[in-house]
Amino acid sequence: MTACLYIVATPIGNLGDMTLRAIETLREVDVIAAEDTRHSTKLMAHFDVRTPMVSYHDHSTPAELERLLMRLRGGDSIALISDAGTPMISDPGYRLVAACQAERLPVVPIPGPSSMTAALSAAGLPSDRFHFEGFLPAKPGQRSQRLESLRAHEATLIFFESPRRLPITLEAMCSVLGDREAALCRELTKSHETIRRDRLSALVEFVLGDLNQQRGEIVIVVRGFDASESDLSPDIWIWLERLASELPPRRAAAIVADVTGQPARNLYQWLLDRREQT
Repeated sequence: MTACLYIVATPIGNLGDMTLRAIETLREVDVIAAEDTRHSTKLMAHFDVRTPMVSYHDHSTPAELERLLMRLRGGDSIALISDAGTPMISDPGYRLVAACQAERLPVVPIPGPSSMTAALSAAGLPSDRFHFEGFLPAKPGQRSQRLESLRAHEATLIFFESPRRLPITLEAMCSVLGDREAALCRELTKSHETIRRDRLSALVEFVLGDLNQQRGEIVIVVRGFDASESDLSPDIWIWLERLASELPPRRAAAIVADVTGQPARNLYQWLLDRREQT
């Protein structure tokens, strides 16, 4: 094969999603750089791939990175794989790819499964624009701050989450973003796959009422800010809600009206409507 780094997507659950091109690439490269060689050994055995493997992950040393680069410089071909899905999507490999690009060493993607795009395709939410956030911070304060920064994004929001944090994350999303439409996508392509679309508040009740939903790999897709629902720009919406958290609604509406020129009565009514919805 041509001496280069191949970025190979592998199944996120169902082995039937492995592409013929991915299998051929893994068989023909000189070495496979795997996130976890013990995990990937089962996949290689299933598809009768006998190519040698080495470990490459987020904690790999600069010396290990340099060894891979030396092989590429010497004419070897390397396939980079993660434990599941497409490498670089919340998975290790960035440093290796960046180093190859810096040295003008060829990098070739072998596309395939991705839980992010699979969830987006099945969520039934706008997909023309989306923002992939990955994992939110684990600490409550940092998580809320990050969600605050995303409130005015009009693109559909996509998150990964761990099962043990799922209920509190959904509650935080509902509290900070509002009770938006969202989709919980769990164990995609596997036998216990769940795709549940509802309001965030209803998804909180759903996962608290069924402990099975707090297991496995999870993607959350959330509708972005919809200015048409409020007739307010994202900036005005944020100012109004922030002031209303500190002041009486009528006073908050009056201040924002003075600054923006919006009718205070409309702003006040919008605040009341929002509180009734939540």
